[in-house]
Amino acid sequence: MDESTSVESSPVAWWKSLGPGFIVAATGVGAGDLIAAAVVGQRYGLVVLWAVALGALLKCALNEGVSRWQLATGTTLIEGWGTRLPRWVGIYFIGYLGLWGFLVAAALAAACGVAATALMPNVPFTVGTWGALHALTGYLLVRWWGYAGFEKLMKILMGIMFVAVVACAVMMKTSPMDLFRGLFWPTIPVGSTKLILGLMGGVGGSVTLLCYGYWLREKKWQGGGMHRRSMFDLVSAYALTGFFGLAVVVIAAASTPVDASGNALVLALADQLALILGPLGKWCFLFGFWCAVFTSLLGVWQGVPYLFADSLATVAKRKEIRVNTIDGLDLAHAQAYQWFLAYLAFPPLLMLWWHKPISIVILYAVTGAFFMPFLASVLLFMNNRREWVGALKNGIWINLLLIFALMLFASLFVFEAWQRFVSA
Repeated sequence: MDESTSVESSPVAWWKSLGPGFIVAATGVGAGDLIAAAVVGQRYGLVVLWAVALGALLKCALNEGVSRWQLATGTTLIEGWGTRLPRWVGIYFIGYLGLWGFLVAAALAAACGVAATALMPNVPFTVGTWGALHALTGYLLVRWWGYAGFEKLMKILMGIMFVAVVACAVMMKTSPMDLFRGLFWPTIPVGSTKLILGLMGGVGGSVTLLCYGYWLREKKWQGGGMHRRSMFDLVSAYALTGFFGLAVVVIAAASTPVDASGNALVLALADQLALILGPLGKWCFLFGFWCAVFTSLLGVWQGVPYLFADSLATVAKRKEIRVNTIDGLDLAHAQAYQWFLAYLAFPPLLMLWWHKPISIVILYAVTGAFFMPFLASVLLFMNNRREWVGALKNGIWINLLLIFALMLFASLFVFEAWQRFVSA
């Protein structure tokens, strides 16, 4: 049966068939998602489960839009907006990517350090040392390992993460009726709007959604005939992401509220699980936490340099360093890719021992919140032009999901901008 239309029937075949969607979903599940789900779950309980499911659905729709454009046109979304939208869009994105990459890389290295310290408390390494080791390991793996090995490692780590955390949630023995109400009877508790918006915005990543197009090319999925296969890949991957987020909310809702924030909240939840489920529950959760943050680090290190190299090539109109399916040239061979990979791996490590200036934090938070409504609006504009995408033009349900995503993430941007500038 043709690969573009085959449907995997056995669990093993289904697992093996997952590819780029699985990786982009794994990359999007990091410490921030765990923390957001833990905070909302502890404060409001299971009534917010619907927000996790909706967030995963909207991110799946956005990622489907990235795939749809590329399969229809043979160009990445960055190439698309670089040739069809004003030039300042590409220049803005390069600047944003530099700031976003620096701070996200520092946060991922720090989260890996926290997770490794909690897993191996008897090893005399500081959080900063563990973070630097993870950053270096990620750099070496991406620099000298091919995509096939990277994909296999991501699948292994994501599988362990999913099983470990979901197993902890199942052992909490939550009432099925409470789960049903939380999922299918949307409730917004008083004062929870900002946190719920943040929870939906955090599920499944943000900028890393664009990496999907480059991983599609690594798998050699090209042309409109691969659209069904891509949809299967994305729906399967974001279903796993949604279940993972639901599991974290369930765990947090069943635990005693703790006075902690950030990564410390995740570690406090692990201590709560030790009291409820015993040491096994604690170590399962901590190992799942480590897998979540390390897969995010690996995915960012491998995928985001593609975005920088492609953006630079688009703005400079240097088509010769892009992926070319005829002669096999690849963005990963471009110097810009290697430069940005090193930029992610090393300079941000300084932040492990130095507090971020408040002005940089404000700028990062506001520009980060702006990216999601920007992506939704770009996909609505570009994927509804039949002369550009042909038969893969958006259908009504995709458009409705993208419009909803635009309104949702635009609201989150307004909340974020108002809160940051007022508090400053």
